[in-house]
Amino acid sequence: MLICFNKPYGTLSQFSSEGGHPGLAGYIQQKGIYAAGRLDHDSEGLLLLTDEPALATKIAQPKYKWPKTYLAQVEGLISRAALTQLRQGVLLNDGITLPAHARISAEPTWLWPRDPPIRKRLAIPTSWLELTLTEGRNRQVRRMTAAVGFPTLRLIRIQIGPHALDSLAPGAWRQGN
Repeated sequence: MLICFNKPYGTLSQFSSEGGHPGLAGYIQQKGIYAAGRLDHDSEGLLLLTDEPALATKIAQPKYKWPKTYLAQVEGLISRAALTQLRQGVLLNDGITLPAHARISAEPTWLWPRDPPIRKRLAIPTSWLELTLTEGRNRQVRRMTAAVGFPTLRLIRIQIGPHALDSLAPGAWRQGN
């Protein structure tokens, strides 16, 4: 079984609650399934869950190279130089990242409001990026955008391999194939 879940902001990628953050148990009552990978509590979007250990390994382990696509709202108007750096690999404290597919994106028309909303600075504009990675370092997208001078304000995973978020509402799930 595979479940596609739209993890809301502030929710943990585990079934138990911890540190004032709710877990998945408030949304999914299926027994015997586990998250295949994770999203930090301050990230939103697609999380896959399965009862098949081999499938969970293929989804979560970077050696299988399941691409993961994110929309990132960043502080500032993203530059061509920053896009080039993201596409070539970015030096982080744990080494150079693999090249990412990176492009400027419009703010999605289907996007739900975040609760709580992101901070807004009247004098500093924001822009949206679509990034696709094939590795899974801790907080990688946030660290990459910060390293090229554009801190991430909001991060939404929209696709993992062939599985897309599509029109799934925050907190909702569907059985995948």
